[in-house]
Amino acid sequence: MKISMINYKSLLALLFILASWITFTVFQNSTKLWSALNLSISLHYWNNSTKSLFPKTPLISLRPLTETELRIKEIIEKLDQQIPPRPFTHVNTTTSATHSTATILNPRDTYCRGDQLHILLEVRDHLGRRKQYGGDFLRARMSSPALMAGASGKVTDFNNGTYLVSFTLFWEGQVSLSLLLIHPSEGVSALWSARNQGYDRVIFIGQFVNGTSQVHSECGLILNTNAELCQYLDNRDQEAFYCVRPQHMPCAALTHMYSKNKKVSYLTKQEKSLFERSNVGIEIMEKFNTISVSKCNKETVAIKEKCKLGMTSTIPSGHVWRNTWNPVSCSLATVKMKECLRGKLIYLMGDSTIRQWMEYFKASINTLKSVDLHESGKLQHQLAVDLDRNINIQWQKHCYPLIGSMTYSVKEMEYLTRAIDRTGGEKNTVIVISLGQHFRPFPIDVFIRRALNVHKAIQHLLLRSPDTMVIIKTENIREMYNDAERFSDFHGYIQYLIIKDIFQDLSVSIIDAWDITIAYGTNNVHPPQHVVGNQINILLNYIC
Repeated sequence: MKISMINYKSLLALLFILASWITFTVFQNSTKLWSALNLSISLHYWNNSTKSLFPKTPLISLRPLTETELRIKEIIEKLDQQIPPRPFTHVNTTTSATHSTATILNPRDTYCRGDQLHILLEVRDHLGRRKQYGGDFLRARMSSPALMAGASGKVTDFNNGTYLVSFTLFWEGQVSLSLLLIHPSEGVSALWSARNQGYDRVIFIGQFVNGTSQVHSECGLILNTNAELCQYLDNRDQEAFYCVRPQHMPCAALTHMYSKNKKVSYLTKQEKSLFERSNVGIEIMEKFNTISVSKCNKETVAIKEKCKLGMTSTIPSGHVWRNTWNPVSCSLATVKMKECLRGKLIYLMGDSTIRQWMEYFKASINTLKSVDLHESGKLQHQLAVDLDRNINIQWQKHCYPLIGSMTYSVKEMEYLTRAIDRTGGEKNTVIVISLGQHFRPFPIDVFIRRALNVHKAIQHLLLRSPDTMVIIKTENIREMYNDAERFSDFHGYIQYLIIKDIFQDLSVSIIDAWDITIAYGTNNVHPPQHVVGNQINILLNYIC
């Protein structure tokens, strides 16, 4: 019995030692694992970084979310609530423009200029059954082609299959009303779900050059590969771009880039049918006659104050009359461009829609001379000066993602936040930023992060130089039938709402290109010159 007791105690001691060793080993390994997961990547600003040896992207991190990440999460959660899943078993159960009914409330033979005209829309499916939920992507517009006049309408969704469409009758004459079903709610839900599933609808091809050697390699915001990667990271803003590292090539040898669409889709076959040309942008009010609008001997319209920075935007924000934009809340004067821009330093930052502004300035001011910056390609940094009037206007592209089938240089590429950080700013400095079109094919968090980072950079700029004028130009609407999964205006509309939400607390002004291009009915990512000129005239009124 005594011997058994001794053996029992010895066994307990051995078990205790074994348990202690196991605990120590697990703790040691888990500490290493935790450290690996929380690894802070200490690279210089991405333009100067040389390489990254991480096996795949993105890295999973267990660290607490940053303020930016929490804000991204909050915005996406709100959007998810507004765009709930709408699964459907057959196209017949989706919204039908033909079977939906639009009714003018309190119709009259003649309306007066300035009146509100309201239309009740009840949406039905292709079997004629009333829909019990909203979420359809609709576009309301009124126009008088003979008068070169147009304006958007306001759509209120009651989330029960009914909508109120409101038009402000800005001008006299015969007015046509339009209400397009761009996408049914089921299509909206499908686009939203598909957008946030993958980064590979558009892929990038990077060109690496080392001496006489030239190699092409796949690049992207996220790369699903176990190959060794080059990582180009802005450590402060946590924005990164990756390329598969070519053999015997340093990561710093990346010089040029182009993109192409990849044959990949996150839509089902049934969902894709909703985006066939015959199912996109269908007129609901096709059988409506024009309405007659008269002056009605109303008192003279009160004179509005001149447009200036910080004025509250309305829906609609204005109307087109004789091809000229007229804001609701203020008046635009005709401004002499040369004199207005005297002594001004204008930074145009962003995509090709703001590059159109640069081209317009160069075409409109004959004394503006382009400066050769020894770059190549259509996306090269542009600078134009008028030495006599001390006018300096420049355009630079935004950083990845930058979609283009033509090869462009990335040697001088930088995030706009860095360009804003370099700007001293003062009362004669004007910054105009436009982001959006190139972000549409990628998950929405990419765009939100960029917008938040730009917001922070502008916030810092206005702290050190509060007299600096900062303008945000929203996206233009674009071609309606062009690859909905990648470029639908639904994606643009979501980004438009995000921009207005994020920048509302800053002392910046927004040029509502979204509403302006709806009013003009352009449906072109690069609208005609007269539309660009009217956008620029808003800027000139802000400046002078």
